[in-house]
Amino acid sequence: MGGRGPKQELAEKIAGEITLSDDPGATLRKWRTDFDVSQTDLAAEIDVSSSVISDYESGRRESPGIGVVSRLVDGLLAIDERRGGDRIRQYGRVLSAGFESDVVLDLREYATSIPLHRLYDRIDATQITAGTTDRISGHTVIDSIEAITRLSSEEFFRLYGQSTNRVLVFTNVTRGEGVGIALRVVNPTPNAVILHGLEEDELWDHAQDLARIDGYALAVTTAPLDELLDELVAIE
Repeated sequence: MGGRGPKQELAEKIAGEITLSDDPGATLRKWRTDFDVSQTDLAAEIDVSSSVISDYESGRRESPGIGVVSRLVDGLLAIDERRGGDRIRQYGRVLSAGFESDVVLDLREYATSIPLHRLYDRIDATQITAGTTDRISGHTVIDSIEAITRLSSEEFFRLYGQSTNRVLVFTNVTRGEGVGIALRVVNPTPNAVILHGLEEDELWDHAQDLARIDGYALAVTTAPLDELLDELVAIE
């Protein structure tokens, strides 16, 4: 018999976070928006009025019990499965690579290598520095603060998945200083790095220099995170 699959793992994770949260409504809202599901669609899925979902999320209604939480989570997962199961697969890839989903948001290998500019176009990224190669075979989306504070150097290296021929997309970035320094001590370096959430003029002064020294392409993007993740799902 196999162990629990990613769907069951994800269901338990979401239910646990909602149940144990100091603000269950806010946590429910976070997961619902992560899945790109409207209050109306979730309500219809579990056969309640949309005002019930709204009341839970706003705190107007008493925190849901475990039975209600289970129905809400099952509803989110059922909607995702009907849409093709992208969020469930995304979580499964991260889980199988040995990471927590709050550190690594997505990790994927492509069937064939693609030009880096194709990915830039999909997520509206602006290249700051060209790298030594312009093709990639996968991507990893990483919360920079969580990764830098929680991962060992060996775990940091595992962000490369099956190949360093990939782009590392770092979210939760202020100026890119921590990312640049962290990559200095990890060898080899990836083909490309994208810093999410900042404009070119907000970039740390030495970020370009470190990218040139280590030979990786450097780009920035301010695309909304949920849209960025959706575009990466459909990159090939």
